[in-house]
Amino acid sequence: MTLKAKIAIGVLVVTVLVVAGVLTTLQSRNTGTQVRTEEVGRRDLEAIVTASGNIRARRTVDISSDVSGRIVELNVDEGDDVQEGQVLLRIDQTQFQAAVAQWRAGLSQREAQAAQQNASLIQATREYDRMQGLWTRDSTLVSRQQVDDAGTQAEVAQALFTAAEHGVDQARATLAEAEDRLSKTTIRAPISGKVTRLNIELGETAIVGTMNNPGSLLLTISDLSVIEAVMQVDETDVPEISIGDSAALELDAFPDTEFAGTVTEIGNSAIRPPSSAAGTGQTPTIDFEVVITLDDPPVELRPDLSTTADIVTETRNQALAIPIIALTIRDRSEEVADGNDSNGDEALGNGDAGDGATESENTRAEDQDEEDEEEEEEGVFVVRDGEAHFVRVDVGIAGQEYFEVLSGLSEGDTVVSGPYQRVRELSDGDAVRTDSTGAEEDEPTG
Repeated sequence: MTLKAKIAIGVLVVTVLVVAGVLTTLQSRNTGTQVRTEEVGRRDLEAIVTASGNIRARRTVDISSDVSGRIVELNVDEGDDVQEGQVLLRIDQTQFQAAVAQWRAGLSQREAQAAQQNASLIQATREYDRMQGLWTRDSTLVSRQQVDDAGTQAEVAQALFTAAEHGVDQARATLAEAEDRLSKTTIRAPISGKVTRLNIELGETAIVGTMNNPGSLLLTISDLSVIEAVMQVDETDVPEISIGDSAALELDAFPDTEFAGTVTEIGNSAIRPPSSAAGTGQTPTIDFEVVITLDDPPVELRPDLSTTADIVTETRNQALAIPIIALTIRDRSEEVADGNDSNGDEALGNGDAGDGATESENTRAEDQDEEDEEEEEEGVFVVRDGEAHFVRVDVGIAGQEYFEVLSGLSEGDTVVSGPYQRVRELSDGDAVRTDSTGAEEDEPTG
């Protein structure tokens, strides 16, 4: 063989080896599940409970009428600011003024009757004293019967005078009642604030509430100096909230503004108790009322506006954190089953021994299987040398996108952070690749 032929063969062999190496490298790159990864780092985390509700004034007074009558004077409009004691409206006083005049005259009459009975009492007392004196000096001047009759007349006069005095008291009380009803025809503001609701017009009739009729609500005054947001919080989130927790509120009426507030009240009973849904066939939703006081409410806020609040229940500064999507759950029984696959054939091959197992042994085996099935552990897949290894972790609070890591990982570890479905389908030891080839799956929106 000539030298040129040998050189040509050598070049060909080298070329084949190089091509084979390139193909092997490309093939190794294309093996494994494509995933996204992220290094474990430190972040500021906030645990948040989100709830919806409405705005209200801390102090609100609904004003109704204590007397019935036609509105003859209306001095306010909805949205007006009023001061405590200001006259809001007046009800027709004609009937009530007549009642006051009638009972004032009745009182005068009773007082005159009392004065008359007092004079009769004085006269009867004098007559009795005179008879008693004559009887004492000379019993022959008057009889004992005359003395006793005079005493009886004095007692009768005393009783009539006492009754007349009670009649005066009764007339005076009735007059006070009539004057009170007359005063209630003028309705004044009980607090300073804003008229947030006006349900009456000039000329309409105010109706007094009864047991079966709540009556007419004339208007509502709200003190808007202190504004609260009344939120409905699910029963599962209530234990996480404490008095003093901070909150950020967003109102549909002010889409570009965020309001700060503080939790000041947490309900001790459900807004709609389970008993209210009895007989409906529906499972009631148990919500609790949580009140958030706004720190610096603007004057533009109005009661009943809808709002959404993010209540910060816990905070962690520079905590070790992993993406929420990276955390997955594995059944420990699966690992046990994988490790014991090689023993399965032996178990099948030793059927005779199984026939001799006692009932108690079988029961214990079933109980153990149930315990294994219930045992689950949370963890993440850590990428080492192109392979995903499941590592159990303990997590703390959950932020918007990250979990706090309490144990199991160190800062700088690389974990599989998506896509969602591939994280759930990975197994310990699977090969993974993190290059950008191939289309990634969409993240779940739920």
